[in-house]
Amino acid sequence: MASNELKSVVEMLRGIVANPKATVQDQRAAFETSMGMMAPPPDTRVTPVTVDGVAAEWVEAPSARASHAILYLHGGGYVIGSPRTHRALAGKLSETAKARVLVIDYRMAPENPFPAAVDDAVKAYKWLLAQGIAASNLAISGDSAGGGLTLATSVALRDGDVSLPRALAMLSPWTDLTGNSETMKTRADKDPMVQKDGLMGMAALYLNGRDAKTPLASPLFADLRGLPPMLVQVGDHETLLNDSLTL
Repeated sequence: MASNELKSVVEMLRGIVANPKATVQDQRAAFETSMGMMAPPPDTRVTPVTVDGVAAEWVEAPSARASHAILYLHGGGYVIGSPRTHRALAGKLSETAKARVLVIDYRMAPENPFPAAVDDAVKAYKWLLAQGIAASNLAISGDSAGGGLTLATSVALRDGDVSLPRALAMLSPWTDLTGNSETMKTRADKDPMVQKDGLMGMAALYLNGRDAKTPLASPLFADLRGLPPMLVQVGDHETLLNDSLTL
């Protein structure tokens, strides 16, 4: 049986489902307000930083090791979200992994469609290497669109002969922008937040006319050979379930 806390979270998520009729600015504001209510663990340090021209912030638990870092790519359909909306999650991740977490404010659609987000994530990873952090002490992680971006970034790094991180961790990754996944329909009545109509609207803004099967946009269709070990977590009630199972 779900706890009262879980039920409260689910109801909150239902309340911030993107309204197809709302403007992008309205969706962003609602997401910032709702997600911003969650605070990181006590004593978490947040430090703004510019990463090769990309705004970002370090999120560090007291136990974080300076030698270990996680590049975190926030979710939000490539249209909404920011380091602030994911600060609580990043703080918990830093505390659990005992590593510093760099959350970047990558460029989003519609102002900056594909491949801007991939380009920014690649730059951020290279910046971490330039800071002297060994690839063996680095991981890339993200949720939803950020999970798909985690995978796409790793493909781009591999193809660019850049030293790959030790591991990838993806939470409910959005890896297939075609919208053809069966669970988009079979889990629609169970998922409190992600629905096909809203997601496809965001996909259209991000793709900006590009083929939805473009590998770095929908990394489910990319050649994934030679990538680091991956941890993928997804719930049985999620419309994005098959994006993970097929992966």
